[in-house]
Amino acid sequence: MEEKKNQGALAYMNSVRSILDKAAETQAEAIDRAATAIVGAIKAGGILYLFGSGHSHMMAEEGHYRAGGLAPVVPILASSLMLHEWSTGSSKYERTVGVAPTILARYQPAERDVLVIFSNSGVNAAPVEMALTAKQKGLTVIGMVSLEYSSHAPLSPLGKRLSEIADIVIDNQLPAGDALVEIGNTGLRSGPGSTVLGTFLLNALLTEVVWRLAAEGITPPVFISSNMPGGAQHNQELIEQYKARNPHL
Repeated sequence: MEEKKNQGALAYMNSVRSILDKAAETQAEAIDRAATAIVGAIKAGGILYLFGSGHSHMMAEEGHYRAGGLAPVVPILASSLMLHEWSTGSSKYERTVGVAPTILARYQPAERDVLVIFSNSGVNAAPVEMALTAKQKGLTVIGMVSLEYSSHAPLSPLGKRLSEIADIVIDNQLPAGDALVEIGNTGLRSGPGSTVLGTFLLNALLTEVVWRLAAEGITPPVFISSNMPGGAQHNQELIEQYKARNPHL
């Protein structure tokens, strides 16, 4: 019998579909609470900050300055916690206590603001300390984590998990270790799921926020493609409105 083609690809796709469905079915209440907090912040003139270290930093960029995205979204970005300059160094840095307060201070957040922190394991020092620092400043903190992974991962010297600090927790439903597909009898797994689930849940949350603002008669501050008629002018008006609080515009 001829071996089926693309077995690894299909195994990954099927695993992702299953977890996407599970996340959609189980996280409705958490998304509702998170959307309520973000809508309140935006109506009060606040900002939604997004933070992640390592590969999770991509979630912060995902919500920033894109067609269909909310203008009052600010990514918290630090090269030392990203992968493009020194991957092994950034991995060490995200496990170092004392990093987060300095990074957050650059953005001067206010009490009315909301911060979403993405950390699949939910235990590294940088995201945990970021949550603690933001809470001390009065921000509402939303954690997007894998609760299963977090329950297995060893704690940092801070002795806390992100899920224990955040006001609202969105569980991405991923397994410990992130990778989804077992590779034969090697003991290895491939096909990470955290980026797919992170963008799925983030954009679901942001779309809910936009939907609610519109339902209240508020024109949502949403970017549109610059390649669409009137897009450049529309976006420039939003940039002027929010650039004082967003250093990345």
